[in-house]
Amino acid sequence: MKNVLLLFTLCFSSFLIGQQTESKIISGTITDGRAPVDNVTIRISDKAANAVSDSNGKYRIEAQTGDVITYSYQGLKTVRIRVEDVTRILNITMVPDIQELEEVTVEASKRRSQKDLKADYVINKNIIRTAWGFLDAERASGNIRILNEEEINPISLCILDLLRNRFPGVQVTGSCLTGATTPGIGAVGNLPLQIGGQVRIRPGNSLTSALPAVFDIDGQIFTDTPIWLDVNRIKRIAILNNLATTASYGNLGAGGVVVINTINGSPNNNDFVDRARLKNNYADGKELSRAEVATNAPTYLKEFMASSSFEDSKAIFEKYHKIYSNSPYFLLDAYTHFAEAHNELDYADTIIEDNFQPYTNNPVLMKALAYTYESQQRFEMANEAYKEVFILRPNYVQSYMDMANSYRNIREPKQAASMYARYEYLIDEGFLELDTIDFGPIISREFNNLLMLERDAVVDKRKAKKLFIAQEEFNGNRLVFEWNDGEAEFDLQFVNPENQYYKWKHNMFDSPDAIEREKDFGYNVKEYLVDGSLPGTWQVNINYQGNKSLTPTYLKATIYYDYGSRTQRKEVKVFKLTLKNVNQVLFKLKSSSRVAMQ
Repeated sequence: MKNVLLLFTLCFSSFLIGQQTESKIISGTITDGRAPVDNVTIRISDKAANAVSDSNGKYRIEAQTGDVITYSYQGLKTVRIRVEDVTRILNITMVPDIQELEEVTVEASKRRSQKDLKADYVINKNIIRTAWGFLDAERASGNIRILNEEEINPISLCILDLLRNRFPGVQVTGSCLTGATTPGIGAVGNLPLQIGGQVRIRPGNSLTSALPAVFDIDGQIFTDTPIWLDVNRIKRIAILNNLATTASYGNLGAGGVVVINTINGSPNNNDFVDRARLKNNYADGKELSRAEVATNAPTYLKEFMASSSFEDSKAIFEKYHKIYSNSPYFLLDAYTHFAEAHNELDYADTIIEDNFQPYTNNPVLMKALAYTYESQQRFEMANEAYKEVFILRPNYVQSYMDMANSYRNIREPKQAASMYARYEYLIDEGFLELDTIDFGPIISREFNNLLMLERDAVVDKRKAKKLFIAQEEFNGNRLVFEWNDGEAEFDLQFVNPENQYYKWKHNMFDSPDAIEREKDFGYNVKEYLVDGSLPGTWQVNINYQGNKSLTPTYLKATIYYDYGSRTQRKEVKVFKLTLKNVNQVLFKLKSSSRVAMQ
């Protein structure tokens, strides 16, 4: 454990060879939120294994780490869960497969400004940027078909391969390698004179009478097919095939338009948007305070909080230890109490050391322990815990960011930079996959921040001046939220100084694709940026909905003040989430304020 970098290759190879060799039993209860649901079909994707829930909603199925379990029942929305290394119990809540409107508002107009559309581009996959402005496929006149980056096949040689057979009615001729071979069109015999091909969106009487489409790439119009374009750099593609959406292009758009937004040319995360200042979204002020949440704590915690001395607390621990000796959550609660309420670190450490077995080989519990050490600024101990998680999960992209940040906490910036470099190497070599939607921008920001503030400690001073570092365009406070359990479901609510709020929903009903992507790549993190345009106090609330078992979830909130400046500092808060389905306060932040989702 002392030299995790040397152990990495062996651990990663072991993972690749043995990740899915051991089967385990996954069990749980399926309900509709009120009563058990029987006869739910449970299947392992791409395998013959299946099961059915009984009259009590209970089921058991054999699966392996990495398998995807599908729960289906007529009239209820299908649920997909990827099995992780710690998965044993999955209690599933299924909901009706219908779209319900929570609120109906009568408005004078449904039109949205270009500023609004630009602001929502990053999170709304139905918005496309054209040479004439932004279009929302859900509101535009006529049908707009959109392909997003996660749907793009990375093995396509060029745009012709990518579009072929992807959109009904769209005809693609030619090849990325041989070009068009239609007789009489730029060819002599069977030999093409021009590499490339054409795309036709609006059918004519024959292939030759249909006008070819033009291409709008990041606002620039091309009449020739851009076979030079790297398909791996495409963020969105839209097909415009009706007069309402192509009128702005004039005669050029007579054959339709293929709109392409590249990753570099798309509105980026530097366009900070206040997502709290929306219409009719005022907070009701009914959230529970931290003190009110504490009234729902287990009896032993209430007795700990009421104890007046170290000796009284020891007696309480010894009484309940007989009952909860195998509970890692009781042990962590006891450790936290003695470390923080009495500052008895030696006694607190003994509690964990003498009862360490439940944490062994369990990355979820080890993360909870690491979070707790970090919040107490016991960074060396947190570093050891993160090393254990890294060894257990070398295939999780977040393991690299956790280790890098942990090395930075113990003032080893070179080791931190080494972890970032290792991550980038594994991405380049194809051992890890790059997530450009959520995790990629976050870890890039972390690495850039390290280089910006600790450049001289990372590289030789003679080389430091030549090192390119992107300048942080954001000035304000940065909030980073991490959670130890990949099954955790919750809503985060950000209430601004004017009492308006923005809510991010992380649950299987509202964001199943995002949760599945988190498991595919291996991360549980989200960041928000709070700038200085609206001074006052922000409040962050959470509505916790559980983690498909009866265990708590640990949420870590890292608050960076004056992010990116020489005066940057941070504070770590850890919350044990157990109380479900009520809005509760996490913390308040005196700042300034627009919340921008990254």
